[in-house]
Amino acid sequence: MAPLECYLDVLVIGAGPAGLMCANALTMVGVNVRIIDQRPVKVSAGQADGIQPRTIEVLQSYGLAERLIREGNQMHMCAFYNPGRNGEIERTARAPDVTAPTARFPFEITLHQGAIEAIFLDSMTLHGTNVERPITPSAIEISDNVDDLSSLSSYPVKVTLEHLDAEDEQSRTEILHTKFVVGADGAHSWVRKALGISMDGEQTDYIWGVVDMIPDTNFPDIRNRTAIHSTNGSCMIIPREGDTVRLYIQLSDTDVVDPASGRVDKSRMSPEKLLEVARRTFYPFELRNPQEIEWWTIYIIGQRVASSYSVKERVFIAGDACHTHSPKAGQGMNASMNDTHNLAWKIAHVLRGWASPSLLKTYELERRKYAQDLINFDKEFSTLFSGKPRSAENQDGISHEQFLTAFQTFGGFTSGVGVHYSSSAIVEVRHQRYARGLIIGQRMLPQIFIRAADMRPVEIQDMLPADTRFKLLLFVGHLTETRISQLNLLAKDLSKPTALFQKYSPHGNIPSLFDIVAVTAGKKDDINYLNVPALFRPHWSKVLLDDTDVTGTKGGNAYDRFGIDTKDVIIVVIRPDGYVGTIAPSTALEDLDEYFGSFLLPQF
Repeated sequence: MAPLECYLDVLVIGAGPAGLMCANALTMVGVNVRIIDQRPVKVSAGQADGIQPRTIEVLQSYGLAERLIREGNQMHMCAFYNPGRNGEIERTARAPDVTAPTARFPFEITLHQGAIEAIFLDSMTLHGTNVERPITPSAIEISDNVDDLSSLSSYPVKVTLEHLDAEDEQSRTEILHTKFVVGADGAHSWVRKALGISMDGEQTDYIWGVVDMIPDTNFPDIRNRTAIHSTNGSCMIIPREGDTVRLYIQLSDTDVVDPASGRVDKSRMSPEKLLEVARRTFYPFELRNPQEIEWWTIYIIGQRVASSYSVKERVFIAGDACHTHSPKAGQGMNASMNDTHNLAWKIAHVLRGWASPSLLKTYELERRKYAQDLINFDKEFSTLFSGKPRSAENQDGISHEQFLTAFQTFGGFTSGVGVHYSSSAIVEVRHQRYARGLIIGQRMLPQIFIRAADMRPVEIQDMLPADTRFKLLLFVGHLTETRISQLNLLAKDLSKPTALFQKYSPHGNIPSLFDIVAVTAGKKDDINYLNVPALFRPHWSKVLLDDTDVTGTKGGNAYDRFGIDTKDVIIVVIRPDGYVGTIAPSTALEDLDEYFGSFLLPQF
């Protein structure tokens, strides 16, 4: 009997954070997607656990941040311990854990990976998609036919799946014909290896142990993120949900390396031995044996980036499948989820016939450059963290000032809010001068406005859901009679059949592709939102005012902060992933048309 054959738009391989972000984003917008995983059950404890401020913003754009904030632990402060004069550790400083001044959420959230994945799993279930397990791919073929690869009606990728729990051989194998495949199957990615994609980089000599537990200790900063540099080694403390704490513990070769093979041997280590090493680092503070060890592992820091993120723009890799680095800076899971956050909307646009397949090239352009920057940061951070601290006996060691300076300097990068995509088809910087405070290629800054219709304060990021639509923020200035006349003429121009709204909107349905929000200047005492032309206020809630709320404590000063002159009418284009794509004055509509025309397809 021939194996079952199926046809599909997108197959996601791997149900870790990157795969779940991808499958959830696609299923929320109606894409025909399946997600498989070789593990028979989902992660229940351990593994990655830190969510950075930018990732919280991203999850908010999918409606998932509220649960994360409710269930997770928040890290607001970081403590630093170094050797004192007698060799015992002492606290040398405390500093905010998040130093990026524009962070909407000025803290990190820690929650074990199983609970984070459960948030995605529950969201996917609401939209009719579940992880299929245990299933593993055994073969993948990509068509060489140019017509197949260029046609959106073809299924040029063939994947053979093995259902590991099949009751008989006939139901074990499945042949899947799909338009796109996303390989999010971890550091040992089957997809990456099957496609012959190399990992470029190196493995360091740094060996670390990780243990999750409820500690019994008199250490005063056990509920703050803490970096300990002692003459006996280094340790990072990460407080977690409930009373749980994670310790990252620096190990030596003699602790875990098999002298015969020269390889790390996990059997030479145990959680009890890890805690014994930690006790020497904690001295003079006590670290007593916990009642239970929730999870533990050991690892060597590897710093590698895949040589390519895609094959023929039909098969992509994401997350740990294309970059590996130290977990102590809390980037791994965040980088992974933001990979597929970047990719999913692009796949959706191409599948719908809204965008050219060339749009998919920007995934590797943007995310591989980010991963390379991440590796460069990780090399410096890991060296500082794993190096010997400066002490009376070791004046050449790493000083507290060196470590703290690096910690604060890299704050924008580690928080994720400083990610800056370079110029491309979807990042056009020509008119940056019209809004110097909104950096094209970076995410839209958080800012509170008030709704002009009811004076309710709203966060602009909450008006930018990840729904695959481009958000057009029209900063229209003061609604004087002259300005209203200008806006009516602008609306008339943009309503023409040949103008960009009609040209690129499917079936002329502008709101399906463009979500328009008007931002006015003025005072809440005399604003009339109905003076904004109907095209620019598709709903009463879509006209905002740059003023404070009725308490005088929220909102205001956005025009000054963003560097926008109220004498101009400025259009800020926010991509579906929340990043500023371009900015243009209303007098440069042809430049805006050129921007969208570089990747969108005319719909008539």
